[in-house]
Amino acid sequence: MIYPTRETALSLSKKYRLIPLCKRVLADTETPIRLYARVKDQPNSFLLESVEESEHRSRYSFIGYDPFLTVKGKGTEITTTKRNGESETTVTSSPFDFLKSMLEQYKTPVYKDFPSFLGGAVGYTGYDAVRFIEPDRKVTKGTSDQNDLHYLFVDRLLVFDHLKDEVIFVSHLKVFPGMSAQEIKEAYDQEADRLEKWSSEFLKKPGPVPSLSFEEREVSELDIKPDVSKDEFMQMVKQTKEYIQNGEVLQVVLARSLTVETAPPPFDVYRALRVLNPSPYMYYLNLGDEKVVGTSPEVLVRVTGSTAETCPIAGTRPRGKDEQEDQELMDDLLQDQKERDEHVMLVDLGREDIGRVAKVGTVKVPDYMKIEKYSHVMHLVSRIQGELKEGKKPMDALIACFPAGTLSGAPRVRAMEIIADLEASPRGIYGGALGYFSFSGDMDQCITIRTIVFRDGKAQVQSGAGIVAASDPEREYFETLHKAKGMLKALAMVRPEKARSSVG
Repeated sequence: MIYPTRETALSLSKKYRLIPLCKRVLADTETPIRLYARVKDQPNSFLLESVEESEHRSRYSFIGYDPFLTVKGKGTEITTTKRNGESETTVTSSPFDFLKSMLEQYKTPVYKDFPSFLGGAVGYTGYDAVRFIEPDRKVTKGTSDQNDLHYLFVDRLLVFDHLKDEVIFVSHLKVFPGMSAQEIKEAYDQEADRLEKWSSEFLKKPGPVPSLSFEEREVSELDIKPDVSKDEFMQMVKQTKEYIQNGEVLQVVLARSLTVETAPPPFDVYRALRVLNPSPYMYYLNLGDEKVVGTSPEVLVRVTGSTAETCPIAGTRPRGKDEQEDQELMDDLLQDQKERDEHVMLVDLGREDIGRVAKVGTVKVPDYMKIEKYSHVMHLVSRIQGELKEGKKPMDALIACFPAGTLSGAPRVRAMEIIADLEASPRGIYGGALGYFSFSGDMDQCITIRTIVFRDGKAQVQSGAGIVAASDPEREYFETLHKAKGMLKALAMVRPEKARSSVG
């Protein structure tokens, strides 16, 4: 059965030019990994997952491929490529404004008992795109090899419903100006037939995923090249502390980059990473020459209906081996004054960010310094909300919160200037945003941390540390290693292709 019915679709066509058609199929022998494995080698495909237990985060996984439009931005040039291969390059003063104008061309209804994301744009906005938000300040380090933004506009989607063990196949009925009621009905029937055929043929494709034997390799066995040495990073910390002592800034998040010279197959690394570090935001993007793999714990900003929300994380402890140790670690985190001071600063920044796009008097903090427990760690988290002003769109909320204070510092602009001066290389995707803009008007974007970028047979890992007046340079260096550890361990667990072919 197709939802909505033909009659309902005809009624919706009075308001919408794009109408999602959905078909639910029982899939109790499938998993998101098995489903995505059928298309993982197709460029411009993606898998979005969340493996935490709470239903509002983990009920749905999303799989997309064959976008009808691809939007890539580098500097002031934006290249759009249609499904048929036609490509056009445009010069723009702001890639954010360009993407916003593209998104405003598409609007779909929201269905009860379905996810709000049934089609839209999936991709990333790199940290270095901030130079278009602060054009008069030197807030980035040159130009990255990566795009400033890369989004896939999808009108066909697979949604895995973990609660019902179903796959929702989604395609879209397109309504053109001047179409008669009869023409819309005929277009509905044609699209419904295509949807039935696609869902049937897709599930008949070979779906088994090869079992993956993880290696017992140590991270030390990887061929890793850092962009800065330990001594160089410690010197960066000392210079930052001078800026802090001079009163120019309160905190700066300094990052370093590690390149693994011979990378394993990216999708296998994703499978390892999702086991090692299950997180609210998990993603695998096959963008052709570039693969993006990540398990981010932190939302940058989300918009649901007219409500914008950001949830800063500051303060982390591992989970205890039993309930008593778990409670002790939680108490220790809640009583850590340094963690609390940093958290207060980030909550103030979040209120200010949401306040830029929210109606006066609507900004609130419904959750303040709450402990959120994940499978491996616990975080100190606050939730800040506000109702969007008239005329403000999800893109405006993204711009207001970009980049995250947890990845830049405070005050944000001066911190970014110091980052641009001290860090050895452009950040690229690291510290930016990744997620979706739904054609329904919702948005969910996480901070691109705990993320690996695969290019040219290599894997790049980036991690940072928040520098404050009391920071110890060596301790902050080891903090960057600690944050990179999970990603490096995932890379070590999977044997590179060349090594596989030479074995046995």
